[in-house]
Amino acid sequence: MRVLGVDPGLTRCGIGVVEGTAGRPLRMGGVGVVRTPADAEVPDRLVLVERGIEEWLEEHRPDVVAVERVFSQHNVRTVMGTAQASAVAMLCAARRGLPVALHTPSEVKAAVTGTGRADKAQVGAMVTRLLRLDAPPRPADAADALALAICHIWRAPAQDRLQQARLQQARHQQLHRRQAHAARAASAAVAEPAPAPGAAPPAAPARRTQRTPKDSR
Repeated sequence: MRVLGVDPGLTRCGIGVVEGTAGRPLRMGGVGVVRTPADAEVPDRLVLVERGIEEWLEEHRPDVVAVERVFSQHNVRTVMGTAQASAVAMLCAARRGLPVALHTPSEVKAAVTGTGRADKAQVGAMVTRLLRLDAPPRPADAADALALAICHIWRAPAQDRLQQARLQQARHQQLHRRQAHAARAASAAVAEPAPAPGAAPPAAPARRTQRTPKDSR
């Protein structure tokens, strides 16, 4: 599996490519950062982010794109920029028909370091160790993107099993509803008496004629 990890941001959008499967050594396919000038207008910056991500998608041809799930922070401006860059990454993936996986920062930290409260230095150190790199990727956004890709590779099998279990449960529930509906229909048919063979159909009720004052005279 080849995963493109995206740590979204307007100023620095971390990008990292990791190849491998759960339980086996992983290999880094590439790492970098898409940068945009802070003094540029937001629409122009989003175009630059889109172009940068498209270049990585075109070069590395990943099987899936893992994006950090945006969560609430006190700095609303930062959240908005992160959410916008995240949407661009998902759009680029969807345009190519690639599946998108969202992982929270705590999920990524827990998968890579064993604790959801690890700091960036710990994440960078574990990424360096897991990918057998000479030094932690810089800036931290690049290391976070690689951590996202690693997290997805390790979590994907469990997520697939969970999804299959949910689909199977949904099928069972749908089958149970159909069987229950058929049982109710059969019960209603048995409760209604069938006419005896050769019996005449029931006569229609007599129509009552309302007398008018003219008829009574």
